[in-house]
Amino acid sequence: MELRQLALGAFCQTQAHDKVADVRALWQQSQALVCDCEAAFAPPSSPGRPDRPELIEPARVPRRSPFTAAGHVALMHAIAHIEFNAINLALDAIWRFPGLPEAYYRDWLRVAAEEAKHFAMLQAHLQSLGFGYGGFPAHDGLWTMCEATQHDVVARMALVPRTLEARGLDATPLIQAKLRKVATAAALAAVEILDTILAEEVGHVAIGNHWFHWLCQRDGIDPLVFYPEAAARYRAPSLKPPFNLAARRAAGFSPAEIATLPQ
Repeated sequence: MELRQLALGAFCQTQAHDKVADVRALWQQSQALVCDCEAAFAPPSSPGRPDRPELIEPARVPRRSPFTAAGHVALMHAIAHIEFNAINLALDAIWRFPGLPEAYYRDWLRVAAEEAKHFAMLQAHLQSLGFGYGGFPAHDGLWTMCEATQHDVVARMALVPRTLEARGLDATPLIQAKLRKVATAAALAAVEILDTILAEEVGHVAIGNHWFHWLCQRDGIDPLVFYPEAAARYRAPSLKPPFNLAARRAAGFSPAEIATLPQ
């Protein structure tokens, strides 16, 4: 049994429950799996995902207040959608890029397993409120960046974990503050879920930082020069304050990188 081939199989799984189960099984048996770091795979046409949610343009996704019951469910669904995409992002990082150290693939398998846990927690929360994943429209922004960087592993590490996922480090405390103001049982349960997600996402961004800098050193790239060039080339979202500087430092952003953040 080969780790990267199985990761591709989980990536292609279309049903959310089955994808989570496949990733959990892969993580549980990972120490017994060999890892062929050099294998190259024919890419599937798209990541495996269910028919719903309907994917629409980001500007068309309805905005709802977290201070209403309907808005709370919509917010939790949006976060669940991010976590579902993050499972595919981590699996894609495993099977798509050959020729890297085995530790790289095992790091991203850990990320996939934790993203699957996050999605399952959010799905259970939605179900406790009478809803489920797929019940609200969503956008495909995370996957769009994954596709754009499919031939450039350095840009992938720069712009997915260190940019898109790092935005979650900044946004989560703000979301939690609003939920604490709501102070319903559902809102406070969501705060606890987000505590777990935030703590583990710091580790995910740290893995992205580690491999970005490893790749830059391998290829003789100046990371401070490469990052803004890649962000412009691949049209990464602009970074906007406020920033969770403590979480960013814990995730391995250097003082020089922190200094480049807009005020």
